[in-house]
Amino acid sequence: MCGITGFINFGTVDRSQASSVLGRMCQSIEHRGPDGTGLFVDPDQGVALGHLRLAIIDLSETGVQPMDSADGRFTIVFNGEIYGYLELRQELQDLGISFRGTSDTEVLLAAMQLWGIRKTLDRVHGMFAIAVFDRKTQSVTLARDRIGKKPLYLGLAGKTVLFGSELKSLRAHPEFGPAEVDRAALGSFLRLGYIPAPRTIYPNVLKLPAGSMVEIKLDTPPASLDALLQGIERFWDIEAVVTEARANPYPDDETAIAEIESELLRAVGERMVADVPVGTFLSGGVDSSLITAMMQEQSSRKVPSFTVRFEDEDTNEADHAKAIAEYLGTDYHEVTATPEMAFQAIEGLPQVFDEPFADPSQLPTLLVSQLARQQLKVVMSGDGGDESFGGYARYVRMQAFERLKGKMPDLAIQALSQAPQSVLAALVPVLRPFAPRSMRDDLSADRLAKLAPVLQGREFQCRYQAQFSIWSSGMLGKSGIPLGNEIGTHDLPAGLSQLDSMMLLDSLYYLPDDILVKADRTSMSVGLEMRAPLLDYRVVTAAWRSSSSLRCDGKVGKVALQELLKKRVPQSLYDRPKRGFGIPLNAWLRGPLKSRVSSILLDGNGLEGFVDKAALEKCWAEHQSGKRNWGAQLWTVFMFQLWSEAWMR
Repeated sequence: MCGITGFINFGTVDRSQASSVLGRMCQSIEHRGPDGTGLFVDPDQGVALGHLRLAIIDLSETGVQPMDSADGRFTIVFNGEIYGYLELRQELQDLGISFRGTSDTEVLLAAMQLWGIRKTLDRVHGMFAIAVFDRKTQSVTLARDRIGKKPLYLGLAGKTVLFGSELKSLRAHPEFGPAEVDRAALGSFLRLGYIPAPRTIYPNVLKLPAGSMVEIKLDTPPASLDALLQGIERFWDIEAVVTEARANPYPDDETAIAEIESELLRAVGERMVADVPVGTFLSGGVDSSLITAMMQEQSSRKVPSFTVRFEDEDTNEADHAKAIAEYLGTDYHEVTATPEMAFQAIEGLPQVFDEPFADPSQLPTLLVSQLARQQLKVVMSGDGGDESFGGYARYVRMQAFERLKGKMPDLAIQALSQAPQSVLAALVPVLRPFAPRSMRDDLSADRLAKLAPVLQGREFQCRYQAQFSIWSSGMLGKSGIPLGNEIGTHDLPAGLSQLDSMMLLDSLYYLPDDILVKADRTSMSVGLEMRAPLLDYRVVTAAWRSSSSLRCDGKVGKVALQELLKKRVPQSLYDRPKRGFGIPLNAWLRGPLKSRVSSILLDGNGLEGFVDKAALEKCWAEHQSGKRNWGAQLWTVFMFQLWSEAWMR
């Protein structure tokens, strides 16, 4: 686990000058690899590769990067881990290849030497972002892991191609130039709270999509960013995996559960391999509890477990996490997230997330990462369970909404969309008995107001997108920003059920560009590696081969994972409504964060041309009065403005 950065100049460079520039790029992301910095410059080819090391496997000098292949053909910088690399190493040794050290990087290079880059990517599994200089083909290949666990940005500054694990490393290059905001990317951010690949907040930079690679020939500078984008190819495609898995399901649920358990146990075991101790993030939910249980049963020592406690009982799950930790016999640790701690952490968020990002769970994830890093370099998380195993409550709600839409006349839906807040509030007690069970306790005027656009959409994907859209076109006033519509217009494989469509869309967008961005930036901001067994592509494939009833049975999700957890933990310890890993945002914006947020939203500069001031002031006033809860919308704009103050001046 580390950070990588570099550039391709398509011509000769001065070694000293190039090394100086590369050093500054590395310094900007040194938090990702505090154990060492490595630089490689080929002045004749204009190739510069930088590496920041977080030493986890092969702590000796034989694990240092940039690293050359034994035959001298390849030079690599590699961020991530190759799981099961010991078996691959043995296979290569049986073929006559010898090794100097014990790192997975050396195994990766040996495989490339034998099979080539593309075939090696097909063979290995793990989380990675890779840059490989190939002297034989005179090219640099950039690649990103199947699910998108590790980030890789790719930009064009004049005729120079820049790349790096974080945007700030690209900005450290002197040719990056004045930063501009991509208005289309901002529109996606206002709708979703994140920016989906391949876009970034900058018009001259893209994200390499998950499961993708691009080969850049050193004698052919890309004519434009679009030309660079056209050269990207996928070596793994989750849409193809889903299509094949649904066409070849397991014969029965018993077989499916056994296969999922086998794959997940293997994935957990592989991720416990390290030359340093490995801990776990434990929220008390199904995913993290199952991962922790499987870790503990494969460990001869108490597994260190970490969680966040909130003073607000509506969001606190630490008591559940502690009870599970005690039952499993882990070494339990927790940190209490007070508003004061959150306030201090907020000011540093633009440095952690160097493009706008507005998932409020970024705060507790950052705090628990800071806690874990005091003792460890590596932890496991439960990320990935919801998308592959149908865990989000919105899957159940959306199916209920679809049934409701079939019963409601269009005129009734239109009337609902135009009803004032007072009328919606009066309707709540009337409609509560008819609402889906999962919504009855939380039904409010706010939820009714959000229900109307969900029901109004013509296409299912647009209706699904409306369910979790933060800002809508009608709310933006005169901003002129076009809201992104990636999810509503994505061309999905034919024949998918509505549940499958929702899960696949989340796997394509929400998982890599929200969940995994949050996990990577928060953990790596303190030099902590986060591993996620549920993101193993073989676990993902097994999940999709299982029946829909083992994923989401219409009432609850993650049925298969709950069956596996039930064998390890009493059901009474985890069987409760899913809360997520959030903060009491609405309350904090009316209380301890009110002054700071108000000053930057209403009095700050930089929003002109992006967000309509009148619409924003209306939301703020209604939120403070308690008339409406606009926490998500206000937080999104606050995060953009905070980012803008840090990076656009």
